[in-house]
Amino acid sequence: MSRKQKRQEIIIEQLTIESLGNEGVAIARNEEGIVHFIKHAAPGDIIKAEIRHKKKRYAEGIIREIIVPSSIRIKPVCSHAGTCGGCSWQHIGYEHQLYWKKQHTIDVFDRIGKIPYNHIADTLPSPQQLYYRNKMEFSFGSSKWLTEDQIASGEDFKKDFAFGLHIPGRFDRILDIEACYIQPKAGNAILKLIRDTALECSISAYNPRTHGGFLRTLLIRSTVANNELMCLLITQTPKEESEFLFLDWWQKEAKLLIPEITSLATVENNSLSPIAQGEITFMDGSPYITEQVLGINYQISPFSFFQTNSYQLPYLLESIINQADITHDDIVWDLYCGAGTISFPIAKKAKHCIAIELSQSSINDAKNNQTINEVENIEFYCFDLHKKQAIDFLQTLSKPDIIIIDPPRAGINQILLDHLLEIESPKLIYVSCNPATQARDCAILSEKYIIIHIQPVDMFPHTAHIESIATLILKQ
Repeated sequence: MSRKQKRQEIIIEQLTIESLGNEGVAIARNEEGIVHFIKHAAPGDIIKAEIRHKKKRYAEGIIREIIVPSSIRIKPVCSHAGTCGGCSWQHIGYEHQLYWKKQHTIDVFDRIGKIPYNHIADTLPSPQQLYYRNKMEFSFGSSKWLTEDQIASGEDFKKDFAFGLHIPGRFDRILDIEACYIQPKAGNAILKLIRDTALECSISAYNPRTHGGFLRTLLIRSTVANNELMCLLITQTPKEESEFLFLDWWQKEAKLLIPEITSLATVENNSLSPIAQGEITFMDGSPYITEQVLGINYQISPFSFFQTNSYQLPYLLESIINQADITHDDIVWDLYCGAGTISFPIAKKAKHCIAIELSQSSINDAKNNQTINEVENIEFYCFDLHKKQAIDFLQTLSKPDIIIIDPPRAGINQILLDHLLEIESPKLIYVSCNPATQARDCAILSEKYIIIHIQPVDMFPHTAHIESIATLILKQ
């Protein structure tokens, strides 16, 4: 048999799903004990799996048939679940999602950190599991992704226009999204309105390979406290008459047709970058939206960062404050402070807060929010904490009683870790959206610190992502 024929062989194995891995993929072992990674399965499923990749020590596959469904398996709300890559756990009951998020936190601290910890609490559930995201980006594309069911149907689909979400691992393929159940409810009406009008007007979608096409991205931002909805349509510079007419329709009629929209903008982006930003050329309504959390008003500009789950954010902040156990005599540092999401609630409890961030635009937003909220006991600094010289800057500041640090997914830079060990703050509160890098960094900090508590927080229901708050105290 030739190699080509071997590659075309379809291998089917019967497997019993044992657990969920840290990336949300299900794990099973066959009779030989070989680990199999299967997407969209649930612990307890007995399945027939088609093996797509087979190595010596592991294999990867997809479900071909569920022989016996798991007792924790439920029917997903969304018809796109399992395809778009967003809600990879929508087929698992929510209480079981919380259980596995705690297990993943335990696993990385045992396997990667390899250091003792006193306690890992149960995962803090999100009060809202659907319609919780306050920011969504939907992409236009000139190459529509067809599902296996669509291909098998034999139906003739328009393939040169798609509006939805990127297929995981494919920057050039877009899955058409009819409805998304983690964005604000009005978002689905907005998707339908824009898609129908764009198709009716024969408007082209962006091609990331040729950089042609007109429509690029729709950015939807919302608030819970003030019920605001901001929509930004990002395009290339219009050239065709139809494109000018489409923008005229968008600017004059969209808010009338979708009354939930409070701010509407047009943004031009002719760059090669896929980032959903650009120059605002038209704005109808306020240029920002305002969210209120724990009595603090946060003005959010179109492209600034803000935690994406406004329903869970108060509980995340309260958990940070409770673990820090801040008193009115404490000086607190907030590192990687962003626009001050954590800084302001801290300042209410502390004597003084010093907040540091690399991004000047974030610091500008933070200072604006400081003025709005009339908070005087915070100093905001724009500084690169990854520089070796940062230790000289940090040593000019008031010595902290508590350091709160919330780095990006990659974790704390080694230079800053060295600085933290040198500063020897009595207490560190490490907030992370990636417990794996958090466990790695805590292992380094264990030279001088011990972990007394870890709190997983579910900021992203129906996904494998988990936020984690670790409390570390200086060794006596």
